[in-house]
Amino acid sequence: MMALKKKQNIWLAFLLVVLASNYTLYNTGLGSSVLPSETNGVVIGSLIDFVVIMPVLFLLYKGQFSIKQAIILAAAGCIAARFIIPIEHLQPFVAVTWAGFAIEGTLILLEILLVATLVRYMPKILADVRSTTLPDLFSFPKAVEKHAPKHPIIQMLCADFLVFYYAFASWKRKEHPGLTLHKNSSYIAFIIMLIHGIAIETIGIHWWLHEKSMVLSILLLILNVYSVLFFLADMQAVRLNPVYVTSDKLYLSLGLTKRAEIRFDQIEELIEDKEQLERKLSKDTIDFIARDFEAVYPQFILKMKEPVEVTFMLGLKKRYNNVAIKADQAQEFRKMLLQGMEDTKY
Repeated sequence: MMALKKKQNIWLAFLLVVLASNYTLYNTGLGSSVLPSETNGVVIGSLIDFVVIMPVLFLLYKGQFSIKQAIILAAAGCIAARFIIPIEHLQPFVAVTWAGFAIEGTLILLEILLVATLVRYMPKILADVRSTTLPDLFSFPKAVEKHAPKHPIIQMLCADFLVFYYAFASWKRKEHPGLTLHKNSSYIAFIIMLIHGIAIETIGIHWWLHEKSMVLSILLLILNVYSVLFFLADMQAVRLNPVYVTSDKLYLSLGLTKRAEIRFDQIEELIEDKEQLERKLSKDTIDFIARDFEAVYPQFILKMKEPVEVTFMLGLKKRYNNVAIKADQAQEFRKMLLQGMEDTKY
């Protein structure tokens, strides 16, 4: 794993070297001194760097290859070349950069059409959400997957809808009774502390940065406002979504950051050995443990017969072989797990 990471970092280093070399060539005194009077050949070489070499290096760094990614990165390279290479050198090849803008514009248009598709199906999605007893954190994504196309943009929008719903529209809802994961922790205090820190940082840095760069100050302000909304939404999602249990499944969530559906018949073993619980969790173990100011350990680790799928922010998914849990009502939680495993044994 470490060797793979080092190889990936080498590709990233090469990418940065190519980018820095091209920037230095056209935007510094040193670069200007070595540029020939006829720059067409040099510019062609730079365009190859932006459109071919840097996209390939980035794909090698990510370790993921796809035609769509290659096209997007090549188009982004065309646009980057337009801003880095001065127009007096780029003029004979300016059509290449406009091709990049055209490709990116087409992709943005397609993504807008996806958004329109999601809006079109929203009444059906909301009807499905209202018709089920599942928590919103689970029912809304399920309804979106059922009615809307499966696409990363749709998943990101789904996550954003949940953020804005919990940040603005959930304050009149009452907490449902049930087993919880956060009440015996400092989770709420931790989130409030983060929000206060972001607010103070925004006030202090925004005005200083505003004098240096208006664009950066506005971007930082937008990022900080969204961060505050996300933490508020996450706090509400944790508070309003206790553990949900059916006859055959356990629905676990820790705010907007992670959630999982666990079938009782897929639990191979309930680990309660204190020595094992206090060890460092393995990489194939996902924890549902609320943030705290001190070190905390799980009360149970569910060893799964098959990897369980966990959904993170923005709809990202990953599978784990073990699930570590710290519940507020430990004995009730243990009894519920054993009962569910017993009832679905055969």
